[in-house]
Amino acid sequence: MKRSLRFFCDNCGAEVSQDTKDCPECGKVFASVRCPVCGFVGEVSLFDTGCPSCGYSAQPAADNKGATSKMKAPQKQELADSPLPVWVYVVAGLVFLGVCVALFHL
Repeated sequence: MKRSLRFFCDNCGAEVSQDTKDCPECGKVFASVRCPVCGFVGEVSLFDTGCPSCGYSAQPAADNKGATSKMKAPQKQELADSPLPVWVYVVAGLVFLGVCVALFHL
């Protein structure tokens, strides 16, 4: 059984066909494909069997009657959303404090 890949608009999350050049829901123009899990960006042909970076492939979920239900695109993970480790803040604070003390004692 061949796996069918599903594509989603990066702007509004609507499901779109693989050959669509713009989103029928919000009108965003597509220049490339971006994996919703790892963020890898590339040409459509690179995603023939799923994401070439992490292997993600959105598959329809089957309900109890065997029919497929609509599947939402997973939310993307932003690196900027992850906080820095506490030690980075401690070191930055100590450096700042050292600079302030050095400036006031001159």
